[in-house]
Amino acid sequence: MSILWEKSETWRWIVRKTRDSKSFFFTFATVCGVVPGVIGYCVMQLTNSRNPELEARLRQNARPESLMMGKVNQERLAEYLGELQRKQDTNDRYVAALKGETLTRNPYVRIQPIPKQDNMESDKEQKIEKDKK
Repeated sequence: MSILWEKSETWRWIVRKTRDSKSFFFTFATVCGVVPGVIGYCVMQLTNSRNPELEARLRQNARPESLMMGKVNQERLAEYLGELQRKQDTNDRYVAALKGETLTRNPYVRIQPIPKQDNMESDKEQKIEKDKK
């Protein structure tokens, strides 16, 4: 910012005007905040395609992995929304995700820890790696 202050007379003028005039400050803040938002919204609306033919063609050309992941994600979302409708406690999902654990379909039985290696096994593996070197 010091480069702007030292080199740009325009920047100095803007700073002086915003400091001295509340109306200029609010106008400048609106121009800096609202105008880019409106431009972004317009660009998103222009580039968004709700063409059913295009969507059908993209789905037809999709890879099997993409289709499978879409189906899995749809099932997970349906399960989660069903739990929300039934007002079930879903905090265990977040706890499991933070611990890096996998969830099954049964509530409170869903949490399945990632299997950990024993220290003795990891020590043996480290010794084998050292011996190879």
